[in-house]
Amino acid sequence: MNKELDLAVFEDCKIRRTYDEKLEMWFFSVVDVVAALTNSVNPRDYWFKMKVRVKTEGGLELSTICRQFKMKAPDGKMRTTDCANVQGLLRIIQSIPSPKAEPFKQWLAKVGYERIQDMNDPALSLDRARQYWQEHGRSEKWIQQRMMGQETRNKLTDYWQEHEITSKDEYAILTNIIHQEWRGVSVKKHKQMKELKTQNLRDHMSEAELIFTALAELSTRQIAESVEATGMTENVEAGKKKCEIAKKARHELEQKTGRSVVTGENFLPPAPAPKKLKGSKNG
Repeated sequence: MNKELDLAVFEDCKIRRTYDEKLEMWFFSVVDVVAALTNSVNPRDYWFKMKVRVKTEGGLELSTICRQFKMKAPDGKMRTTDCANVQGLLRIIQSIPSPKAEPFKQWLAKVGYERIQDMNDPALSLDRARQYWQEHGRSEKWIQQRMMGQETRNKLTDYWQEHEITSKDEYAILTNIIHQEWRGVSVKKHKQMKELKTQNLRDHMSEAELIFTALAELSTRQIAESVEATGMTENVEAGKKKCEIAKKARHELEQKTGRSVVTGENFLPPAPAPKKLKGSKNG
């Protein structure tokens, strides 16, 4: 269960999305699209009022072209939100007065085409990920560690999926247990340390954090395989007890280097300097 593609980016605005394998199409968070097109401080309220306005004007009830999916909210919790496929979004965009509407339509078409490419040649999605990280200043060594770590992660989630772990909540719980056991901090706390909100935590890990995360997930999977851990209870037990290898290695490295492996460092761009008010005087 690789969720690396659950976020798409339009002009620096992150759009949550999920791919329906049966229908073979993307569904996008409508609230995120509204935020990207309107710059509204409250896109959820904008979406609610827009639905009322369109219906009052005798138009289509926009809720009927949406489906609801659970997606990760800014607070890290999975919450149900309105989503629409490309056709539905094109209809919704007609009711949003925005100069970004046409560029967004072109972006939607590109996103849909990329998914078809990925299904025919999965290596293309890896190439796009590598290009994204390069554009954001990651070193080749960091990119290699990130991609190797993702492969280790995929093997672990594949094992869970084959052994009665099915819901996103269960994946999140097990991931947090592994994180807590070897790092000593939860996923949420680690993101707070790095001042992250909706960003992917792994995209802001240091090389050492990526390596130890991979070691913890590798040892968890291999030991779970050795005892054929099945279901939530057995995999929770595996997650709690099988991260000692990574935990001990982290402590040994920290003792020898005098530096903490777990840090608050991130790859976020520096905050812009505050603008001076026109006509202001010094002193």
